[in-house]
Amino acid sequence: MISLKGCHFPKDAVLYAVFFYLRYTVSYRDLEEIMAERGVQVDRATLNRWVVKYSPMIAVNAQSKKRPTLSSWRMDETYVRVRGKWMYLYRAVDKAGNTLDFMLSERRNRPAALVSLPKRCLLVEFQKRSLSTKVELMRRAFEK
Repeated sequence: MISLKGCHFPKDAVLYAVFFYLRYTVSYRDLEEIMAERGVQVDRATLNRWVVKYSPMIAVNAQSKKRPTLSSWRMDETYVRVRGKWMYLYRAVDKAGNTLDFMLSERRNRPAALVSLPKRCLLVEFQKRSLSTKVELMRRAFEK
């Protein structure tokens, strides 16, 4: 549960503003107008503080509600047509065939795809590797 202790605005107004800012590409000025249309008079500096303060809590809350993945995964590579251009599609797929993450690339670049895989995939791989490889995997995971 997200706690807004000490906030002087209603919880639903704060969460609506933060979700709206994170979901859509709007400026703080536009969001200020949107909130005014809904009857909440708030300054754009306050909106900025809300986004900085509450977005990590929202991310943790959303992450906890995600479906758990299986411990085994593999990378799938294929060549697909996107908007008339041929591109490489790299997918991280678990045992059940669920797509964990994907990356589109104009050039074939498997190492770049491995770097962009989700951290949970790296952590599964992390448990099976030697110490020197574990250090490299940790460095890559926390660079993002």
